[in-house]
Amino acid sequence: MRIDTTTTPSWTQPLGALPADASPYTTERTVRTGDVDNNQRLRLDGIARYLQDIGTDNLAAVDATGTDPLWIVRRTVIDVHRPARYPQHLRLRRWCDALSTRWANVRVRMDENDPDGEGALIETAGFWIDISPTSGAPTRISDPLFEHMSRHARDTRLRWHAWLSPEPTGTNHDATPFPLRVTDIDPFDHVNNTTYWHGVEEHLAGRSDLQDGPYRAIVEHLRPVVAGENLTIRTHHEDDALTLWFTVDDHVRAVARVARATAPTPPVSAGAAAADDDPEPLSWDS
Repeated sequence: MRIDTTTTPSWTQPLGALPADASPYTTERTVRTGDVDNNQRLRLDGIARYLQDIGTDNLAAVDATGTDPLWIVRRTVIDVHRPARYPQHLRLRRWCDALSTRWANVRVRMDENDPDGEGALIETAGFWIDISPTSGAPTRISDPLFEHMSRHARDTRLRWHAWLSPEPTGTNHDATPFPLRVTDIDPFDHVNNTTYWHGVEEHLAGRSDLQDGPYRAIVEHLRPVVAGENLTIRTHHEDDALTLWFTVDDHVRAVARVARATAPTPPVSAGAAAADDDPEPLSWDS
């Protein structure tokens, strides 16, 4: 089965619902001071670290660390319905809602047990690629893991489609050097994906209006940035959005967008009835 999303503006696509009969991998996490800003809000880079950690824990829980130990993320989508704050205790649920033989779209929902229904709620999706530890290239997902991940998948022939334009738009771009640190480099000798979120947070500091209500944040990776390269962030501001291009020698390596949502839309069918606590996805004017 394949899902046709060509009629929807790419970056505004709603995230798929959690099927009512799903049994996602579930864990818990307490928001700590190292991951929050000066308003005690869980930062986007903190969310990205939670996503990395639950992915590793999920692999261990299904005995896949020996067969499929390495994954890189091509795109991360974070829908903040209600922000998490220190020291809230979050429930994290992880499931695969689409995949192919070498990559998967993996959903993680972070929420807080609040009887009033006003606790933290963050929906995420990550396009993850299985990487061979010997060749460093994309590799086939092992048969047992594929079978496990496809249990709740609405698409088993997932293809990559970029959500964001890699070409800078608009005419007025601010360019800011973004020096890399040794601690920004991961085991692949690439800049870790959480570092891009540091850059997003740096520029969001001057656009607090984008986080006053529900919003979506996306980072999409085109080519890796490696140790020793000079990284520059180019930004374009709109009334309700901020776009960032991470560039090396004027070549775009990653693109990010943060956009304020307008109103929720009806729940999205994922090929089965949605779970009772499934939230309405965010929507935008365009």
